[in-house]
Amino acid sequence: MASADITPAQPKSATGVLLLADGTALWGHGFGAVGASVGEVCFNTAMTGYQEVMTDPSYAAQIVTFTFPHIGNTGTNGEDVEGAVDSAVGCVVREAVTPQSNFRSEAEFVEWMANRGKIGLSGIDTRALTRFIRLSGAPNGVIAHAPDGKFDLPALLKRAQEWPGLEGMDLAQRVSREKQENWEGGSWTLGKGYGRAPWSKSPLPLAGGAGGGQNHQMPTWKERNTNRAKELRNQATPAERALWPYLARSALGVKFSRQMPVGPWFADFLCRELKLVIELDGHSHDIAPQRDMARDAALQDNGY
Repeated sequence: MASADITPAQPKSATGVLLLADGTALWGHGFGAVGASVGEVCFNTAMTGYQEVMTDPSYAAQIVTFTFPHIGNTGTNGEDVEGAVDSAVGCVVREAVTPQSNFRSEAEFVEWMANRGKIGLSGIDTRALTRFIRLSGAPNGVIAHAPDGKFDLPALLKRAQEWPGLEGMDLAQRVSREKQENWEGGSWTLGKGYGRAPWSKSPLPLAGGAGGGQNHQMPTWKERNTNRAKELRNQATPAERALWPYLARSALGVKFSRQMPVGPWFADFLCRELKLVIELDGHSHDIAPQRDMARDAALQDNGY
């Protein structure tokens, strides 16, 4: 495919480009990693939290357009990271990245992007791009950075056009954890950072007092399931881990992470799991003790 299919032509000073699958080229100044990445072009309107956005698993395989102009002003640090898995492959901004000015900063945003293999592009009319996305949908595109300004435009365009897009892509599996883990995160304190709250040191309340004792009584069904819910609330599981054991052990249910790029496969999986829960449990308040005990034994036998 000839470069003539790509418009507009490259300005002399351009070191970065966002090339959409329809041949539209948005020229600017590249920063961060050198190279090219393909993804779906989306936008984010947040006024803060650009580092969190760029490490959010829900942006996996996407190129994020920031509508807020001052990106980089708080720098980056090791605490404001949403995940260590795949996330956004690049970002597009209006102004040149602002030098950091924040006491928590550990590195400039440009440096941080380069170290993480993410490509940035500045000097783009982000409002026009956002409006285009709003009206026409999120396009596929390639974001590229070459300090010498040399690009193989036909190859980049071919890459953008041949990329299948997010529809049907199983990104949740890619960004999910590999095994069940106990969440030990604590609150953040100025000067100390995030604290730790070991899961194993979170005692469960018992009827008759925290330690049981002389007046200890057998917990009621409601108390027992509330305790189980507290036991389960800090467990993080892989994306396609069976749900019914957790719902069967807790009357309060399971929380889904909002930071997960899900597709149609997940809806099918969820419907299948919820059907099992309904068939297993009915509605919990009148479960016979014998059935409850049989269910607990089955869960234990299956390693839950």
